[in-house]
This record gives sequence, structure tokens and C-alpha cells, in this order.
Amino acid sequence: MAKTANVLARIEPEVKEEAESILNQIGVPSSVVINMLYKQIIYTRGIPFALTLNHEPVSREEMTDREFDSMIETGLAQAKAGKGRSTSDVAKSIKKKIKEWK
Repeated sequence: MAKTANVLARIEPEVKEEAESILNQIGVPSSVVINMLYKQIIYTRGIPFALTLNHEPVSREEMTDREFDSMIETGLAQAKAGKGRSTSDVAKSIKKKIKEWK
């Protein structure tokens, strides 16, 4: 078994409960998700998702055409720059980690 280290983080109880409920439903332990996040931080050399002031997801209907086009262009530029991973690669990593965890 690989060596491990502990991470101690304080989060809101409701957030923990809701997230762990979802993770349980899909069969992924929170330790695997945390490890994946840390690996993505290393891989991207930063936070692997956009940090914005929006607190609620915005639907397409709420966006102007210009905002939507900008969002799509940003995603395309990130993909072209290699700042992403294929879904099959991510799925393989998750399956591997789950097998290691068991």
C-alpha cells in the first residue's frame, strides 16, 4: 500500500453532509476526491476550476449571447492549451483510485 498523509480541513456541516451523500451515491470516497483535487492542482499548477463571483449557476437563458460566446471561447482556449483532461482519462483515474482504496 502506498504511503498516505492526512489532511485536516474545517467545513460547514451541511456542505460536508450534502457532498458526502452525493459521493456515496456514486460510490466515490471523499478521500479519493480530495486526492484527485490535489493532483489537479499540481497538474494545472493552480486551482483547476474558475473562481468567480457567481454564487448560483447561470442558465443559458439568463446569459446574453455575448456572455455565452465568451464562456464558450474561454473553454475552447483552455482545451486547446491542454488545460483539461479527457473524460475517459478522468474515469480511468477514478476507477484506479477506487480499486486502490478497496
